[in-house]
Amino acid sequence: MTGQNTGTRYTVVVNDEEQYSIWAADRALPAGWHAAGTSGTREECLAEIGRVWTDLRPRSLRRAMGEL
Repeated sequence: MTGQNTGTRYTVVVNDEEQYSIWAADRALPAGWHAAGTSGTREECLAEIGRVWTDLRPRSLRRAMGEL
């Protein structure tokens, strides 16, 4: 990934399946994704994703398995 050590600011984003990613803060969000409320360095954003995204299964799968 480019921009790792350039001071680029990132935003944590999440989609309707509750899957997380990071996105450069100066870019428009891609369709289907919205800001999750955290922005910062790449490392800070990845740490936040590691803290909140503990079940990597998509939301639809968890729902189908009766876990939601």
